[in-house]
Amino acid sequence: MNYIWEVVGRHPTGQQPTGAETIQKLCDRVASSTLLEDRRDAVRALKSLSKKYRMEVGTMAMDHLVRILQTDRADTEILGYALDTLYNIVCNDSEEENQQKQEEDLGVQFTDKFIQEPDNITLLLTLLEEFDFHVRWPGVKLLTALLKSQCAPVQGIILVSPMGVSRLMDLLADSREVIRNDGLLLLQQLTKGNTAIQKIVAFENAFERLLEIITEEGSSDGGIVVEDCLLLLLNLLKNNSSNQNFFKEGSYIQKMKPWFEVGDDNSGWSAQKVTNLHLMLQLVRVMVSPVNSPGATTSCQKAMFQCGLLQQLCTILMATGVPADILTETINTVSEVIRGSEVNQDYFASVNAPSNPPRPAIVVLLMSMVNERQPFVLRCAVLYCFQCFLYKNHKGQGEIVATLLPSTIDANSISAGQLLCGGLFSADSLSNWCAAVALAHALQDNLTQKEQLLRVQLATSLGKPPVSLLQQCTNILSQGDKLNRRGSRVQTKVGLLMLLCTWISNCPIAVMHFLHNQDNVPFLTGQISENLGEDERLVQGLCALLLGICIYYNDNSLENYTKEKLKQLIEKRIGKENFVEKLGFITKHELYSRAAQKPQPAFSTPEHMLFDHEFTKLVKELEGMITKAVLRSSEEEKKEEEVKKTLEQHDSIVTQYKELIREQDSQINELKEQVTLQSSQNEKLQNTITQQFSQIQQHKDQYNILKLKLGKDNQQTGNQAEAAHVNGLQPEELSQLREQLEELQRQNQLLQTQLTEKDSLITSLEVELLKAQLQSQTAEITQLQSERQELLRGSETTVSGEVKTLLESKELMEKELASATSTAAIMQAEKSKLQQEVQESKKEQDDLLMLLADQDQKILSLKQRLKDLGETIEDEDDLDSRDQFDDNDDEEEEEEECDE
Repeated sequence: MNYIWEVVGRHPTGQQPTGAETIQKLCDRVASSTLLEDRRDAVRALKSLSKKYRMEVGTMAMDHLVRILQTDRADTEILGYALDTLYNIVCNDSEEENQQKQEEDLGVQFTDKFIQEPDNITLLLTLLEEFDFHVRWPGVKLLTALLKSQCAPVQGIILVSPMGVSRLMDLLADSREVIRNDGLLLLQQLTKGNTAIQKIVAFENAFERLLEIITEEGSSDGGIVVEDCLLLLLNLLKNNSSNQNFFKEGSYIQKMKPWFEVGDDNSGWSAQKVTNLHLMLQLVRVMVSPVNSPGATTSCQKAMFQCGLLQQLCTILMATGVPADILTETINTVSEVIRGSEVNQDYFASVNAPSNPPRPAIVVLLMSMVNERQPFVLRCAVLYCFQCFLYKNHKGQGEIVATLLPSTIDANSISAGQLLCGGLFSADSLSNWCAAVALAHALQDNLTQKEQLLRVQLATSLGKPPVSLLQQCTNILSQGDKLNRRGSRVQTKVGLLMLLCTWISNCPIAVMHFLHNQDNVPFLTGQISENLGEDERLVQGLCALLLGICIYYNDNSLENYTKEKLKQLIEKRIGKENFVEKLGFITKHELYSRAAQKPQPAFSTPEHMLFDHEFTKLVKELEGMITKAVLRSSEEEKKEEEVKKTLEQHDSIVTQYKELIREQDSQINELKEQVTLQSSQNEKLQNTITQQFSQIQQHKDQYNILKLKLGKDNQQTGNQAEAAHVNGLQPEELSQLREQLEELQRQNQLLQTQLTEKDSLITSLEVELLKAQLQSQTAEITQLQSERQELLRGSETTVSGEVKTLLESKELMEKELASATSTAAIMQAEKSKLQQEVQESKKEQDDLLMLLADQDQKILSLKQRLKDLGETIEDEDDLDSRDQFDDNDDEEEEEEECDE
């Protein structure tokens, strides 16, 4: 205090000023002093008074302290004093309850005052960049205190501050452990309940850095720093699918495996190690929680199996000396790692306990569940593990039920089925309930196992015949009044009724077996119609549900207990409205909604253990349907059945027509391909015909030219018969003409042959195409018409769209047929035209041959006249003329044979 009096200018002698007066003078000194040393001394004095006079310092000095942070940035010492003073004002350190509440109110008040100016938080973030220990450490503590006092507003300011979160992440890289550790606490407060900040922190490489710190500190054997890192990881991952995916994709799940390595001697675990391992198990559960999306959970379960994490957890599960709370949490963790994962469930089924002889882990766990001396939380965890093992696991359900069947029972070993039956009929009501729920999960959504379980026979006592498991359950229900305690009686009845409801639901054979016992229905109606106490109302509701299932899933195979007779019995003995009211007791129970929230059984006391999560789903599904089935009259039921049958018929008709339409679509596609192929072939034929037509035209032109030449030659021969030089040239021209004529005839014959082949090919193709199209179209049209008539008779409204589509396809096919027919007609016309042109060409050739014959006659007559006049005629010419004439005769004969 002497130091303070020196600062304020007074001595302790005489009348001393009050604390408020002293603080006011110190604030004036901070505001008015020009020397840095004076301001520093005044701020240091305020720091020393801030804990005792928290209200006064916070009220009078806060603005001055903020101004110091703004103006005296160069002096780290005064900054440290100012930050410490602000921390003392905002922080709540009192341990007494009343005083702590008052200080919390003060902390909230001063925090609100400080964050009224968002720039103050921005200023504080800037100061955290200062490396000096006396500035950075108090700055971290002050920001942490502000977040504790007013989390959401401070988070909002930091989120919009440029590089705000990044500056805070730099604290984890500080080499000074005090600042790093307090930085962990700061980030814990910063990431609470804010998904956006959680994502930013995760993408600032927080996972990598935190896992490094955990490893450096000794993993599960580490101290409080490991705990802080795990708490921060839980904040980042819980209910944040983006960060969970980032954690999985970054292969950080594989880095968790070394955490769970335990030795042979597990005795003497420290409290900190238990806490650390408990948080590590919670971290695994966060990644595979049932509330996560199914795809994310499945991928994490797969990664945990592949990296050996599940195997490590099972090792802890079967280890000796593990503390009870760690064992319980390990069971819960293994449960969620295997839930719904076939590979993981198969592995868990193969795990054996290290006993002599070895026993399956499932059997060992069930032994703990039905043992009333085990802790309650441990028994709940084992039940949850068994439920998760059977969740969507038809193979596992079959294996459990098989241990109850007569053909598979081994007298030398204890099986899961034997333990469940033992628990079901033991004197401990909690064991009754757990065994009933476990057995119900072995039948969940599995009709085969429900029918198989009907084969189970139990030996009740010597000299009496065996009783079916179903009958023994109903016997225990009817003898429930003989149990010792009232609460136990209710718990046992609820468990057995849940088992029976799950067993016979959606299983008409089980319903028939249940109704076959003449005592069951009177027992149920008696329970429902009685006016019982508050505790028994739930039992009445479950009895109503069981009787309703017998009505809804009744196949009327038993004459005395048909649907209609059971409804008449309800109306006569209970009353339909009263029955529905009793059925509603289930969902109105206070524990029903609690059990419906999540799959894990979470009960504060054994007495609250009444409902199973999967059973609440069944009640929600069946309640409305049973109510309608009971209240509905027989006529309405018949009408509904007729409507169902009609709808089923319509559905089958629609399904058939859909298949028919698919077949016709494929046929149409095939026909389209055939049409395309025929069109391409037609184009090729058209091109060939065009080429042949052009060749014929060329030959006609050549023929006309030759004809003109022959005419000119004949005219010159008639007018100048006496000219000897003309006679000398004529044989050469004649031989040329004959050669050209022979060539023309050969070409004509070749063209005639090609034309004949093309005509036959076109004709055959046309016939095949027309036959195929006509047959397919006729069959399809006939089939479509008959189907259309049947469809119109069955349901015009349901398939009118399909009929319209089929008619459109019919019209389209008819158009294609007409197009193909017109194409064939055009090709036939072109063929006729070509044949006519060939006939004309033949006629012209005949004319040419006649002219040549006349020409030869004239030549012979001229030669004869020359001989008569005494001119010498060479024999070679005469022979040539004869040979040529003979050749012409042979050619004419061959042409006549070809024409024939």
